[in-house]
Amino acid sequence: MNKKPKKQPQNNNAFDQVRKFYEFMNSNKLETIEFAKGEMYVKLVRKSNPGHQVPIPVFAPQTHAPAEHPQPKQPKPRPAEAEPQGETIDAPMSGIFYRAPTPSSPPYIREGDSVKEGQILCIIEAMKVFNEIKADANCVIVKVLVENGKPMDTGQPMFVITK
Repeated sequence: MNKKPKKQPQNNNAFDQVRKFYEFMNSNKLETIEFAKGEMYVKLVRKSNPGHQVPIPVFAPQTHAPAEHPQPKQPKPRPAEAEPQGETIDAPMSGIFYRAPTPSSPPYIREGDSVKEGQILCIIEAMKVFNEIKADANCVIVKVLVENGKPMDTGQPMFVITK
């Protein structure tokens, strides 16, 4: 009598899900598909080779390992000439700094501009959310301290202003 090893229903279900995602990806000619639910995470990426395209399935069940507590970041020392002179507007969060709503749009503000309370100064992208940063008071922008598209930390000065 041949005994077949018992199959775990979770694995079958997971592979069935991967197969369904693969079929969906192919039928809709998608390059990438990503899905997460509970402890299951599936990402399929089509490998682009001229004349031969084969999706590469990646299956990585999420594990709930104990969270590591990262050490607080120490601020990087800045050269003396980079120290802002005067009052500043600081970043309320960490993220990527953008001066304009799109790459082809003009910046929200420029050095020398008079800004009114509530006017949008910039956008900070944090966790794929674009957050508009607005002026707290009327002021004049003396200097923009952050380069467009660069990461920044909470509390980092973004603009030198005069009120």
